Order: sequence, then C-alpha cells, then structure tokens
Amino acid sequence: MSDGPTKTPPSPWVRRFLPALPPGGQVLDLAAGGGRHTRYLLDKGFRVVALDREIGALPPPGAFLEVIAADLEDGAPWPLGKRQFNGIVVTNYLHRPLFPALLAALAPDGVLIYETFQRGNERYGKPSNPDFLLEPGELLRLAEGAGLTVLGYFSGYAAAPKPALVQCVAARKKA
Repeated sequence: MSDGPTKTPPSPWVRRFLPALPPGGQVLDLAAGGGRHTRYLLDKGFRVVALDREIGALPPPGAFLEVIAADLEDGAPWPLGKRQFNGIVVTNYLHRPLFPALLAALAPDGVLIYETFQRGNERYGKPSNPDFLLEPGELLRLAEGAGLTVLGYFSGYAAAPKPALVQCVAARKKA
C-alpha cells in the first residue's frame, strides 16, 4: 500500500486520537505506505517504527525512526517478535490474520488507532474485494472482544480524501 511521497494530510481519525498516546511514546505505523502518518507522528515527537512491504517512499531511518521492510501477508512469522508499542496506527489496510499479533504488540495502556474500508465501499471503488472490507461492527467487536476500552468508534461514509465507506476504532489496552 503506498501513498507515495505524498502531501495527503494525516487521517482526521488519527489526528483526533493521537493525544491519547503518551507523549514521546513508541508508535507502530503498520502498512505505512508513503509515510503520511509516519511523518505526522515524527512531527508530534513520537518514536516511530514504520513497517511496510515497500519502504522506498518512507523517510530515511534515524534516531526516532526505524523502518522495516516486511510482507505481512506472505505467511512469514510476525516481523516484530514480542516487541510492544504505546500506540499502533493502521489506516487503509486489512489483513485479518494479523489481528492477534497486533493486539499482542499493543503495550498495556497502549492505544490502537485503526481505520479502513468496510463492506459497501465497492460502490465507491477499490478495495471492492470482500477479503479487504470489514463486516459491519467488525472493528468494534474486535476491540471489545480483546478487552480493550473503546475511546471512539465510527462506521459510515467519509467524503475525504475520497468518498468511501469506512470503519474506525480507537481503543486502549487495559494496564
């Protein structure tokens, strides 16, 4: 997934819930694409691990940025081992087999900020494959089923950056 080296602003959902993360904490930007959230997180003073299959559009690694190239869908083991993060940001990406690893990678008191497409999005374009579309209430059930405290949830039409049907959750792992 790639945003390219883009000027696309960070997701309003990510911006809204970023203050729930501890200042200066370590955040995983999963399926980081072109790095719009990686850059935003760095600008806000977080230490970031940006993970994607294609890393060419991401900023270069540095003191506050670790870049990891990994194909999350090839059946290989979770590339982050037992590492845990104060926050995990996922946008426009869905691979259900990763849910257990994501939840395990969230540190106690950590916040998951997740936004992606849901069923019905096929009328607006891609993705249209049901494998890449959430079922109604799926992210909410995932968070609640994992014992996370839901900070916010949205399911419905989003006009920007392009019309889509999305589902979003922000949830904190109990300490």
